[in-house]
Amino acid sequence: MNKSTNLLSGRLTEPLLGAQMLFVAFGALVLVPLLTGLNTSVALFTAGLGTLIFQLITRRSVPIFLASSFAFIGPIIYGVQAWGVAATMGGLMAAGLVYVLLSAIVAWRGRNIIERLLPAVVVGPVIMVIGLALAPVAVNMALGKSGDGSAQLFEQDTALILSLLALLVTVMSSLLGRGLLKLVPILLGVLVAYFVAIIMGVVDFSPVDAAPWFAVPPFVTPEFHWQAVLFMLPVAIAPAVEHVGDMMAISQVAGKDFLHKPGLHKTLLGDGVATMTASMLGGPPNTTYGEVTGAVALTKAFNPVLMTWAAVFAIVLSFSGKLGAVLATIPTPIMGGIMILLFGAIATIGISTLAKAQLDLHHPRNLAICAIPLVFGIGGMQLGSGEFVLKGIGLAAIVAVLLNQLLPQGEPS
Repeated sequence: MNKSTNLLSGRLTEPLLGAQMLFVAFGALVLVPLLTGLNTSVALFTAGLGTLIFQLITRRSVPIFLASSFAFIGPIIYGVQAWGVAATMGGLMAAGLVYVLLSAIVAWRGRNIIERLLPAVVVGPVIMVIGLALAPVAVNMALGKSGDGSAQLFEQDTALILSLLALLVTVMSSLLGRGLLKLVPILLGVLVAYFVAIIMGVVDFSPVDAAPWFAVPPFVTPEFHWQAVLFMLPVAIAPAVEHVGDMMAISQVAGKDFLHKPGLHKTLLGDGVATMTASMLGGPPNTTYGEVTGAVALTKAFNPVLMTWAAVFAIVLSFSGKLGAVLATIPTPIMGGIMILLFGAIATIGISTLAKAQLDLHHPRNLAICAIPLVFGIGGMQLGSGEFVLKGIGLAAIVAVLLNQLLPQGEPS
């Protein structure tokens, strides 16, 4: 009797624990579409669907949730401005294909092939470029301007109050928070600043009143523009390497070697197929979420079924027209304040990648591989002419990979 009662109790608590996992991921999940101009309801739907696809491919063995990838924020912002949402989705589908190809290579040659193809000296500067290339966008939004700085959307004094408040609360939450609060600093930063924005009278709720309670997410069909494809393909390098670290982290937390079973090739394939599916519907690329790994470690909830529930709740919430309208009312300066920390944190991860590898950056080879992509990516270097132009993050990634393959090792300095 006790055994059956405990079983029933466990099944009843699974949905609640699953909802908790979605709450932990929610702030970061919707932040990506809010920053990039994509639809939050579509992002919720594709995060839930992507998680279910990942579970299908990995036979529901990994307690992880898939949602919007931060590494693609800058590239998506640029892609939407340059080619539109549909063409950007086509580029993101190609990026998902990179994951699929990497999974095939790992299945063929073993997981160490990733480290040989994409060592720290390549990945570090690419991650730094991803974080710093669009730093002006963050500052413009924090000052109340549009991302490109061409229009003043809010008074600068008001914008600075909201952006710096969101930034301060996020930083202090990550430093002083305890338990689950420590896992959702971005969400707390946005909520506090949003509440102040409401008091200041700068939030327009008329779209919320007009929005229906139930609405099918506005899915977008991808279009294939070869410039967008070439731009997005190399961006997949950094999150692919980050995926390996995520799998190692969740393996340590759960006490199981997920790199062995179901295997890195299966988890990479799950990420890739989930990302391709998301791009087919107009959602941002999917990736395994570190926030959820932290929540799993804190709650000791290792059952992958909880992630199934989180995915189902995400899909259900995506059909709430009111929720999408509320999220759309968040003032852009609040997003700008978060982006200042976010883009800087991504760049810092790139520096940390180089530091952990203990690379000798005085060595001419390492110096060249790091320095040239950084200046190319941040400085605006362009190669090609007419419609065939490589620049930004894509150019930096390609140059880093080529330099690592072509430059001779030389003598140690």
